[in-house]
Amino acid sequence: MRLVGAALLASLAAFALSGCDRMSATPDNRPAEARGFPRADRPVAPIISTRWATEEARDRLHEADQVMNWAGVRPNMTVADIGAGEGYYTVRLAKRVGPHGRVLAEDILAEVIDALGRRVTRENWANVSVKLGTPENPKLPEASFDRVFMVHMYHEIAEPYAFLWYLYPALKAKGEVIVLESDRPTDHHGTPPELLRCEFAAIGFVQIAIARRPQSGGYLARFVAGAGKPAEPSQIVPCRMRRPNEAKATIPTRRDE
Repeated sequence: MRLVGAALLASLAAFALSGCDRMSATPDNRPAEARGFPRADRPVAPIISTRWATEEARDRLHEADQVMNWAGVRPNMTVADIGAGEGYYTVRLAKRVGPHGRVLAEDILAEVIDALGRRVTRENWANVSVKLGTPENPKLPEASFDRVFMVHMYHEIAEPYAFLWYLYPALKAKGEVIVLESDRPTDHHGTPPELLRCEFAAIGFVQIAIARRPQSGGYLARFVAGAGKPAEPSQIVPCRMRRPNEAKATIPTRRDE
C-alpha cells in the first residue's frame, strides 16, 4: 500500500507540475490590440440593451437638443456616435450638422449596425455612415472629428485604456469627446465622474467641463486631447474605482509621475 501510495503521490505531483506549466504557457485571452494596455481595475457592465429609454420619452425632455447645445454641435461638423445603438443620437446629430456635415455611427454588435443601417436608408439620412468597431478599438480615421459622442455606454467598454488610446488621434485639432453617463458604479451601469476623469487623463485627455444633467440620466463631461501624443501604453497606471468609505480616488495617471 505504501508503494502504491508513493506512486500515486508522485503521479499527482507530476500532474500538478505539468498543469502549472500549461497554465503559465496559456496565452493572454484578451484581444491582440489590448494586450499592451493595463486591464481596467473595476467591473465592466454587460451590454443588456441597445436602448437607454424610448425616443419619445427622451424627446419630451429635450435631451438631444440640450446635450448637442451644450456640446456646441453646429452645422457642417463631422461627428462620431460611438455605441450608437438604435440611432437616437445618430439621426438627431445628422439633422443638426446638416447636409454638408457628416455623422459616423459606430457599434460593436453586427446586428445593431445592420439594423441601424436599415434605419439610415429608410429615413434617407444621406450624411450618415455606419461602421462596426470592436470593444478595444473604435477604428476611427485620424484627425477627422469635431465631436465624438459616447452616450450611456462608457461603463460597457471592456478595455477602456486601449479604447481611449486608439480614439485619441481621431479628434481634429479642436475636437472634443462628449460623454453622457450616470453617476453610479460601473457594475450598476454608470461611471463615477472622478473615475471617468482619471481614465481619460491616464491616456492624455484633459477634462474641460462637467455638468449635471439629471433629465438626461446623469452628467455630461467634455474632454479634449492634451498636448502631444497619448501616453505610452507601458506608462499607463489603471485608475481604481472608489470603494465604500473612501473619500476619493487619487491615482497617478502615468508611471513616470
